[in-house]
Amino acid sequence: VQLQASGGGSVRAGGSLTLSCEVSGGTFRRYAMAWFRQAPGTERECVAAISWSGGRIYYADSVKGRFTISRANLKNTVYLQMNNLKPEDTAVYYCAADTRDVVGRLSVLEEYDYWGQGTLVTVSS
Repeated sequence: VQLQASGGGSVRAGGSLTLSCEVSGGTFRRYAMAWFRQAPGTERECVAAISWSGGRIYYADSVKGRFTISRANLKNTVYLQMNNLKPEDTAVYYCAADTRDVVGRLSVLEEYDYWGQGTLVTVSS
């Protein structure tokens, strides 16, 4: 299973970006997917996650109302629409897949067994 993240970049506060993560080599429609981020000197945190069916979605409190996670199973892709970006959203964003075929805890890093390479998001004030 391989994950290819894209869509990062530099924006001003209040701007928007959409991250994409294309999954290959597996059965995407059966995987829970998540976006994590890591800023320098901090732990990697889950910002959004979606179950295989889309029936369960998790958002970190810090991004609720601003970020939207979605998935397109026919395209083997998960998206993260980020609106009203803030300087504190600056981080490397990673997509992750839980391929274990169990009902996992969406926000828990250890539940994900495949990771993308990360894409940098920089928000200036």
